[in-house]
Amino acid sequence: MDFKTSVTSALNNFINFEGRASRSEYWWFFLFYVLVYIAAIILDSVLGMGFVSLLVSLGLLAPSLSVGARRLHDINKSGWLQLLYLIPLIGLLVMIYFLVQKGDTGSNRFGEPRE
Repeated sequence: MDFKTSVTSALNNFINFEGRASRSEYWWFFLFYVLVYIAAIILDSVLGMGFVSLLVSLGLLAPSLSVGARRLHDINKSGWLQLLYLIPLIGLLVMIYFLVQKGDTGSNRFGEPRE
């Protein structure tokens, strides 16, 4: 999946916590999120505002959680494992380990694999 398709898919499926998301879909969306957030921080500092980056974070929260849950489904794990992010450092390391794993090649309890 390329950058544009991944971002479009994640933004269009922001309410869909079912199914699966490939590694490329997740990581391309993650890159999009980081780039938009950096641009918002720069805009905040240039304009002297402090709320643009907050609005970006809030606006991309649902798509981030959704694509994260579907990415975990791709490796046959529950989307609720995203709560591990709340555990400082260890939770982040565990989540990175899960998110970089190759997805199941065949169908699993969450459906068929996506490209």
